[in-house]
This record gives sequence, C-alpha cells and structure tokens, in this order.
Amino acid sequence: MKLMVYLAGEIHSDWREEIKNQAKELELPLLFKGPMENHERSDHIGEEILGSQPNAIFKDEAASSINNLRTQIWLNKADVVIALFGEQYKQWNTAMDASAAISLGKPLILIRPESLHHALKELSNKAQIVVETPKQALQALSYVFEEN
Repeated sequence: MKLMVYLAGEIHSDWREEIKNQAKELELPLLFKGPMENHERSDHIGEEILGSQPNAIFKDEAASSINNLRTQIWLNKADVVIALFGEQYKQWNTAMDASAAISLGKPLILIRPESLHHALKELSNKAQIVVETPKQALQALSYVFEEN
C-alpha cells in the first residue's frame, strides 16, 4: 500500500526535501504532493492562463483561483496531510490547508515548534498528532506500516 501525502506549508525552505529524503531512507511507500514550490510560477500562473490582469489585486485573484484548484485536487486525493508551521514565515496558506484537511476528514499531522503552541492550540487539538520535527512526522507514518 502506498500513501499519498500532501505537504502543506511554506515554500521558502527545504523542509519538503528533508521529508522526502528521510522517507526514502526509511523506505516508506509514500507519494508526496503539495503546493507549487516555484514562487514565481505560483504568482504568475493566473496571467499565464487567463491573460494580463488590470492590476496587482486582479493578478493575485487570478493566480489564487488556479492555485486553489491545484490544492483542492491534491488535498482531496491525499491519504494524509502534513502541515508545517515554522517560526520564520507567516503561515496563512498552511492554516487554510490544514483546516481544509480537517474539514475533508483527512488525517492531519501538524509540525510546529513549542513556541507556536498557544497560537495553534485549536488547530492542534483537531490534528491526529502534533510533532515538532519532520522526522517525528515520518516516524508516526512509519508506525502505520508496521506489521504485528
């Protein structure tokens, strides 16, 4: 059995590569999907498909509609969602994706530092598990595959 894992979170650091590499080392049967990690492409996809927009707000709206399409498709297909909240970046998209996963009944693994406990307490309470590192998230998934 192979699980599809949606990796929700900021696209500015290499945390996804860390998870993918660790999963490969652990020989976990996981397929990873997530948001568009190329920030330029994500910001400009609306104009690429719909044409030039009259201002920055319309440009953002066009891009977000297409990015939301991508996210909805992959979240619906995901078997589990891992959402990373870090300290460096604002995490609005991560919160939106984690909330959508909860609404869809998708198992949610929340990665967040202890310093964000209070800010994320309600979301943490809805997750199946809250961990502090990507390694711990993969250890939890590894347990799913253990035989008796």
